[in-house]
Amino acid sequence: MERKRLVVSYSNVSPEVLEAIRLKYPMGYSNHVIKVKTKGDEFFYAITVDTADASYLVKVPVKIDSKGSLNEEENLDDVNNEKESEENFQDNDQGDDNEE
Repeated sequence: MERKRLVVSYSNVSPEVLEAIRLKYPMGYSNHVIKVKTKGDEFFYAITVDTADASYLVKVPVKIDSKGSLNEEENLDDVNNEKESEENFQDNDQGDDNEE
């Protein structure tokens, strides 16, 4: 007998499925989220979990961090500025040679 394949929202999962999620992802599922495409340009994010009688695709809410996004040119400018400022530091390891 083949297992059922079901799609369910995280907010509507049964206690059995919730326990299966806890067992499969003891450290959290944030690094295991997949993007699932639907009709046209629509999509949702989900995780997978199996129970004895079914395989689930559990829809999960995803919060996207847009605060830290910079374009590549700005990132390169920051890296170049850091290199220039590192060159201005003096090497303080000169005192190690005088110890006896």
